Amino acid sequence: MDAENTPPSPVLVLGATSLIGGFLLARLDAAGLEPMALSRQPPGDDVCWLEGDLSDPDLDEALPHAATVFSLSPIWLLPPALPALKAHGLTRLVAFSSTSRFTKQDSPEASERAVARALAEAEQQVEAFCAEHGVAWTILRPTLIYLEGRDGNVSRLAGLIRRFKVLPLSGRGEGLRQPVHAEDLAAGALAAAGAPAARDRAYDLTGGETLTYRVMAERIFAGLGRRPAILSLPPGLFRWLLTLARPFYPGATATMADRMAQDLTFDDAAARRDFGWSPRAFRPRF
Repeated sequence: MDAENTPPSPVLVLGATSLIGGFLLARLDAAGLEPMALSRQPPGDDVCWLEGDLSDPDLDEALPHAATVFSLSPIWLLPPALPALKAHGLTRLVAFSSTSRFTKQDSPEASERAVARALAEAEQQVEAFCAEHGVAWTILRPTLIYLEGRDGNVSRLAGLIRRFKVLPLSGRGEGLRQPVHAEDLAAGALAAAGAPAARDRAYDLTGGETLTYRVMAERIFAGLGRRPAILSLPPGLFRWLLTLARPFYPGATATMADRMAQDLTFDDAAARRDFGWSPRAFRPRF
């Protein structure tokens, strides 16, 4: 990032305790910027932490002056906070959403459809507010985010492998995936903030590889130092097992079985062109 396009200091990070947060704070500090982090439960390390909640009616009192804001919180929490952020100097916003806006909009599960609607509505509200108040915005939609040992997707599969030694799949697991590392997303967010071409645009951010669910699982075995032990089950049987597992595996739904055969892929060419998006291949290490 050249000096001309470097965000002014200080920079405010919302949701800084998220998977992406620690990496972004470190990159901001390395770039000579002063990061300030807002959280409901500040961890109290060397970063300038501010205690606050985006849904708090007294949020205005907790906010510092900051022209550039990175929002790592669920994007549906952001629109009500925008007036307060603008009053404290907001001119540049980089906010994370999710490709779940598209992949879950027709889900058989009502809860997943609700998530897709919330994402879409929040994106529209953010764009409308920024256009009306002269704030340059960028919305980033990652695919499957992972951070070894901390995420609820890849690391959850790793936990199942550790516990049961064998990983069952629905059918052949041929649905395509593009897992993206949290550290790469932090680098992409900072690059987007300083790229004029990224202003007033939304981007889908994918990982560096497109691979089948089965190959993704094999890479997780490799990251654990284990030989793959994958059990392909008939989809109907797998759905039944997921239903039984709900009390022990929060978030398990029959839809997960169907999704293993679906391609959940996106095109990141615009991000590569506009701010040099260059994510790593999927080689997790646990």
